[in-house]
Amino acid sequence: MKNKTVLTHEFVEFIPDDPLEGTLYVSMRFATVVHKCCCGCGTEVVTPLSPMDWKLIFDGKTISLEPSIGNWSLECQSHYWIRGNQVRWARQWSQEEINDVRAYDKYARNNYYSRNSEVSSNISESAHLNGNAKPTIMKRLKKLLGWLKS
Repeated sequence: MKNKTVLTHEFVEFIPDDPLEGTLYVSMRFATVVHKCCCGCGTEVVTPLSPMDWKLIFDGKTISLEPSIGNWSLECQSHYWIRGNQVRWARQWSQEEINDVRAYDKYARNNYYSRNSEVSSNISESAHLNGNAKPTIMKRLKKLLGWLKS
């Protein structure tokens, strides 16, 4: 099972149609890292970069991803860390552990996005009440036309 232990990386705009085994493709434009499963099964693994998904660390020479990559939906169910372009194999998790982590991730994701939408809506409402709201396009157009008439 545990096949590839050293990876290379390539910064790309678009992920290639046929990614090479042992290569991490990093698209900053699409905030995504793609690689073939390190166990050798050949399945493409997509790790989206976001506050609620994976974090990319580039030290100028190597790539690390946090947290670990648990391919629970794949037949291989491989589990590993990518640290400094090296694969560090993790122990196999039980189905109960996988279910627990999925439930926690769902809870944390819902909490994160609902909290951020509340903050965004509060900022928008506060700006509007304080007269700091960005004027609509029509208001800006009327102001411009009024200025042109003078």
